[in-house]
Amino acid sequence: MAEAPKGLKKPVTLKAELSAMLNEKELPRTEITKRLWDYIKGKGLQTKTENGKPENAGKFIVADATLLTIFKNTNSTSKSGKLTDLRNMKEGETINMMQMAAIVGANIEA
Repeated sequence: MAEAPKGLKKPVTLKAELSAMLNEKELPRTEITKRLWDYIKGKGLQTKTENGKPENAGKFIVADATLLTIFKNTNSTSKSGKLTDLRNMKEGETINMMQMAAIVGANIEA
């Protein structure tokens, strides 16, 4: 009998906005991150400069209307004490790709 998935591979329950975007109720964190990146790359929503225009490359992610609904759920403090508060973010603003883990964490049920 196969062992149940653990850690990042264990399915988690998605909050409403992320569930609607990905059309899933439960997914492992690894799959959530992969699908978000597929969306970002598919729409060319990366830029090399903070709050720059989308240019399909770079470490910043430009929020479109769809991503904004997910990003705005994020208000968390990492174990190292870094605050990620995106509740007042506007469409066209960017996040650093390193904030993706905080965003995924903020969009799953505890």
